[in-house]
Amino acid sequence: MKAAELLVRCLENEGVRFVFGLPGEETLELMDAFLDSRIRFIETRHEQGAAFMADVYGRLSGKAGVCLATLGPGATNLLTGVVDANLDRAPLVALTGQAALNRRHKESHQYIDVISMFKPVTKWNASIPKAEVIPEAIRKAFKIAQAEKPGATHVELPEDVADEELGDAGGMEPLFVQAPVTPEPAPSQVSRAVRAIGAAQRPVILAGNGVIRGRAYEAVRQFARRLQIPVLHTFMSKGVLPDSDRLSLYTIGLQSRDYASVVMEQADTVIALGYDFVEYAPCLWNPRRDKRIVHLDVSPAEVDAHYIVEVGVLGDLHLSLELLAEKVMPFDSPWVGKARKTVVDGFETELAVPRSWPMRPQHIVQDLRAVLDPDDLVICDVGAHKLWMARMFPCEVPNSCIISNGFAAMGIAVPGAIAAKLLYPERRVVAVTGDGGFLMNSQELETAVRLGLPLVILVWRDDGYGVIRWKQQVRFQRTSSVDFGNPDLVRYAQSFGAVGYRVTDRSELRPLLVEALKSTVPVVIDCSVDYAENLRLTERLQALPH
Repeated sequence: MKAAELLVRCLENEGVRFVFGLPGEETLELMDAFLDSRIRFIETRHEQGAAFMADVYGRLSGKAGVCLATLGPGATNLLTGVVDANLDRAPLVALTGQAALNRRHKESHQYIDVISMFKPVTKWNASIPKAEVIPEAIRKAFKIAQAEKPGATHVELPEDVADEELGDAGGMEPLFVQAPVTPEPAPSQVSRAVRAIGAAQRPVILAGNGVIRGRAYEAVRQFARRLQIPVLHTFMSKGVLPDSDRLSLYTIGLQSRDYASVVMEQADTVIALGYDFVEYAPCLWNPRRDKRIVHLDVSPAEVDAHYIVEVGVLGDLHLSLELLAEKVMPFDSPWVGKARKTVVDGFETELAVPRSWPMRPQHIVQDLRAVLDPDDLVICDVGAHKLWMARMFPCEVPNSCIISNGFAAMGIAVPGAIAAKLLYPERRVVAVTGDGGFLMNSQELETAVRLGLPLVILVWRDDGYGVIRWKQQVRFQRTSSVDFGNPDLVRYAQSFGAVGYRVTDRSELRPLLVEALKSTVPVVIDCSVDYAENLRLTERLQALPH
């Protein structure tokens, strides 16, 4: 058995189903070892696409997604997706090949110090100097990647180490898989939190991504409903509480003041559950530093002048919420109804404007929601469309609308949708993307066609970088270098063997979506969007009463 075969056996031991990546000269031994493995290697068209696939796989499953690249340019191409996983708290293990040990001390073809490059953007990384450390290194990579708070790890395998023959040496077996146990909360802190919450007049729950990661959404629902406390979601925790529930205040996350911000301004106590600062900075929702903050998470809060914690309850979220719910008296005030009305009335006003062509963003959101089942999956790219989807796309099921908001890297939607469909073939998957983000990784459309994955890619086309145009217009009243051209997206999709549709009227999108969701091959829908609505939204939000 060679060292590369041992590494693949260790991946099997971790329950890895897919490895996303590209083959290379320095990973020849690994690629050959995959042929005799039950692991399915998903050959992508770019390493960034592979990393995004592993990123979204990890976020949806809670198990580390795995991506593979060769040395040099292969490794550098992985980097954006690896960073995205790390800041979005998605478990990911990146594997890279490397030059042989005997040429790393000198100038050498394609050799760069990949370990130093990945070190600042991963939770842990290491190069394997000899085959005998492979079981420990792989076990550690997965344990650290999946432990709260999850993130990315990286393991480098030099080509000569991969080729090493192990013979009959002992100790060359994958290690037993163990996961750390989340501690119970301290009773004294639970008692302090009970007093702090009980003294509130206008409490609000801020549900963060940690609730999704910890699969604690049912505990949050029971807690909120028993105590009658409204719930604000970060963009990355949509669906923790169904948006049809009268306690849901949808999401908070715009840098500008939104309907949810009006509610947050009135709140005196914020119960932050699994909240990460990268999701939405505290200075944006607590600018006056006047909120009483009760912090519930598996780890202490990061230091921030706008997030001074009155009580921190650290430990298993399920248990923490159960203990609090038993001891806090339910609230009985008009606060909940007023808070919900503020948000819902705002959205209804936006949806009530006449339909037009090109389509307004809110009507695209409305049509998409109308044709999807609650547990269908939406993978949202980054851009102006993300802000509309994050604000207004109602979710009944957690982790059914994936939004990158930690690193917020463009180009995630198409590769992310591929990973989602591989993980959940029985669920319908839609990638929602702008024309800018789509063309950053549209080559992965070939991957989807080759794998026979029937997914839908809804492209909001405005022939420019819409969110930057929006910000330039607000700040400078003019734009700079945000406009570009596009290919014929219908013919472009067809050239890959996919189906392409073009929306030409405001009435066509919904029936085209219905038709696309029945397809047995990937479908690209080109839909023009009127982003003049962005400035109209800015005007509406600026007019909100303080």
